[in-house]
Amino acid sequence: MSRRKRSSLAEDLVELAALLPWWLCLTLAPVSYAVLHPYATAPVVLNPVPGQMGSMMNEAILKGLATGGQYILPIILVTGALVSFLGRRKREALVRSVADNASGCALHSMSWQDFELLVGVAFRMRGYAGAETGGGGADGGIDVELRKGNELFLVQCKQWRAYKVSVTVVGELWGGMAAGGATDGFVGTSGVFTKDAEAFARGRNIELIDGSALAGLIARAKDQRPAAMPGPPPAEMPAANAPPVCPRCGSPMVRRTARQGANAGNQFWGCGSYPKCRGIRAIG
Repeated sequence: MSRRKRSSLAEDLVELAALLPWWLCLTLAPVSYAVLHPYATAPVVLNPVPGQMGSMMNEAILKGLATGGQYILPIILVTGALVSFLGRRKREALVRSVADNASGCALHSMSWQDFELLVGVAFRMRGYAGAETGGGGADGGIDVELRKGNELFLVQCKQWRAYKVSVTVVGELWGGMAAGGATDGFVGTSGVFTKDAEAFARGRNIELIDGSALAGLIARAKDQRPAAMPGPPPAEMPAANAPPVCPRCGSPMVRRTARQGANAGNQFWGCGSYPKCRGIRAIG
């Protein structure tokens, strides 16, 4: 299945406006009209001074753009506000449906578009910043790009009901990570992974998230942030001497000692769910 291609500049502008909070779009709509209206109603110079033809042409072009823009831009912003509002409501509904469905049927019944949207929301609820890229559709490619600070993380989504995710999919992600300079990668699926896929990811900075793990991740994130979605969560204030939580899956971390490599003998925080999750944090 391929993704729908954008067909017009107006559609691109609406999509761009939808990235803003809906209330900001509604605020900017009358402001844009107020800014453009004076240019649209400015008088036209009918008898230009010789040698100023270029200036007159520029003013005429500006007036023409302002005449249409004073109506078109507010419409685009209002439409973007509606798309943003409905999109947020949809994301909240997806999270609730998965978090409240212990059997996992919600993950298997949703479309691949909703599945990609849900995976992106789940990571943003864990403090990542990013968005769905729309690169892979149902058949491959990087679906979500995430960032934490200056680090890039890539996510590939597979909403497959009847098949296990193969090593080929994980290999494609590994190649994309190398090409894009990503720190870590994630493959999320509503199903399970083959043994070969698990073996390939082992020892590499790739985390495989099957359907049950994804449902648990969403449930934990929903419990931690019941009313603040989809932006990043507020900074947590851990209790004194309490271990930090894993930046990948949210599990408590444990103190470990590196046994090999350049950091042999040094201590670090490792995810308590290792080897299923390989999240780490520096101590200090």
